[in-house]
Amino acid sequence: MTLTSHGLRNSNSSNQSDFSHDYLTPGVLIKKGAEANIYLGKWYGRKVVFKRRLPKKYRLSELDRAIQIQRTKHEPQMIHKAKEAGVPAPIVFMVDLEEATVVMEYVEGKRVKDILNDLSSEERIEICRQIGRLIGKLHKSGIVHGDLTTSNMILTPNGKIVLIDFGLSEQSMELESRGVDLHLMKRALTSTHYNYVDECFNAVMRGYEEEMGPEITKSVLDRVSEIEKRGRYVTER
Repeated sequence: MTLTSHGLRNSNSSNQSDFSHDYLTPGVLIKKGAEANIYLGKWYGRKVVFKRRLPKKYRLSELDRAIQIQRTKHEPQMIHKAKEAGVPAPIVFMVDLEEATVVMEYVEGKRVKDILNDLSSEERIEICRQIGRLIGKLHKSGIVHGDLTTSNMILTPNGKIVLIDFGLSEQSMELESRGVDLHLMKRALTSTHYNYVDECFNAVMRGYEEEMGPEITKSVLDRVSEIEKRGRYVTER
């Protein structure tokens, strides 16, 4: 059984042969991950990304299959919730549970990771503020992204930021979860954009505050500081 953007489709349907031909040749491998491989290809004339989850040989086959199915369903569901929250994310065209694969829109643009350091200070601050607003929209709707790095943010030609890779996302309103999400964001800025980390993270938090308000923002920032101290304590030991 296959889930498309229009609902479920039976894998034995008469028009499945065309789909299968496209689907079994997903295109070029562009990213190899621990949980899934990402391919760039075409599907019914559209430029798309195929995210195919990998089997794990160390698990019992029945357990592994159940986990594959659950995680394959989870990401599109979270993308849908993010869109409902007003956060730009890729269009999901199809979910194939049998093949543990999601077919998504290929988002045209540049990774924020690749351009942020080369922008003017004014442009960099505006992009980071926009990112902060998007994170605030997620958190306000009870979603934590789980992998907030500038690699997972695309700047489109029209100047919009699109968030991608919701594979580690979850639903939570907990302060700890929000703090961890923003701690990961700050850590990503520190490792990749270290010359501008203060400028960028401050702008992110200003955008975040526009969505979440000053009181919640202060509580989340306090939790980020606490999480950083825990990490330093473990390192020092």
